[in-house]
Amino acid sequence: MCEDKFLPVSEQISVSINILEMLQQSMDTFRRSEQKVGQYVLKHPDEVIHMRIVDLATEAKVSEPTVVRFCRALGCDGFQDFKLKLAQLQASGPRFAQFSMNADDSVADFTQNIFDSTVSTLLNIRDRLNAEAVQQAIVALANANRVEFYGFGASGAVAIDAQHKFFRLQISTAAYSDPHMQNMSAVTLRHTDVVVAISQTGRTKSLLQSVQLAREAGAQVIGLCPSGSPLAHLVTLPLYIDVSEDTEIYTPMTSRIAHLVVIDVLAVGVAKRRGPKLAEHLQIVKRSLQGLRMPDQKAP
Repeated sequence: MCEDKFLPVSEQISVSINILEMLQQSMDTFRRSEQKVGQYVLKHPDEVIHMRIVDLATEAKVSEPTVVRFCRALGCDGFQDFKLKLAQLQASGPRFAQFSMNADDSVADFTQNIFDSTVSTLLNIRDRLNAEAVQQAIVALANANRVEFYGFGASGAVAIDAQHKFFRLQISTAAYSDPHMQNMSAVTLRHTDVVVAISQTGRTKSLLQSVQLAREAGAQVIGLCPSGSPLAHLVTLPLYIDVSEDTEIYTPMTSRIAHLVVIDVLAVGVAKRRGPKLAEHLQIVKRSLQGLRMPDQKAP
C-alpha cells in the first residue's frame, strides 16, 4: 500500500460569518429584552428587512432603543445597517437560522425550523469545506490497509454508518464507540492505517486519548470536528465542521447530518478513485441482497 503521509494543508477557506449565525451564537450574551428581538429576527428574517424600527419593536414587544442596542451588539451602526446586512445575506442565496424552539411553537413551526436549520448547515459546511483537504483525505482512505472510525454518542452512530459504507468499498474497516475498544485497537495500528475521528465538540477526552494512541502507533488520523478544537489540533488532517447548536436541551441534530454528508463525500471519492473493478464488486454486492427483499408489487 502507498505509505505517503498527508501533505501540508493550506488554511481552511475563510468565510465571514453571516449576521444570523452571529446572532445565534451571541444570544446568551444579550439582555432578556434584546433576546426577544433576536428570537423574532431568527424566525422572520425576510419580514424584518422590510420593517421600520417601530414595527420590529412592536412585534418583539420591546422599546425602540432596545432594538438599537440589539443592532449595535451585533456590530452594526444601527437598525438600517442591520437590515442591510440581512438583505446582503438574502441576496447571497438561501440561508436559514439555526434551530431554536419556543414554547408556543406549533408542530408545523418547529418542523419547518428543523428542516431550514439543516439545509442551512449543509450549505454552510459545503461552502467552507476545503477541497484540498478533502482530496488528501480521499487519497489516504483509498490507499489505506485498514480504516477505523471513532466516535461517541451521536458521533458513534455516524461512525457505524461510515463503517457500513466503507466496507462495501473492499476496505478493511471497523467502527468503535467504546473507549476501551478504541484504545486497544489504536495501539495495533500501523503507518498504512487511517483513523477517522468524528466529534461534534472536538473536546471528548476519551476520543482525544484514542487519537493520541493512534498517532503514536504511526496511523494517519482524519478529524471531522470544529476548527480550533483540541481534536482539530491533534489529528493529522482536520476537516472542519463548524455547527452552532444547543446541545443542552437537544441532542446534536444538524451537526450529525453534516458529518454523515461529509462521510458520503469521502466514500464517493474513494469509490471513484478505485475505478471500474470496484463498480463490478458493488454490483455483485447489490445482487447478493436481492434474495432478502420482497419483489415489487405492481398495480394491476
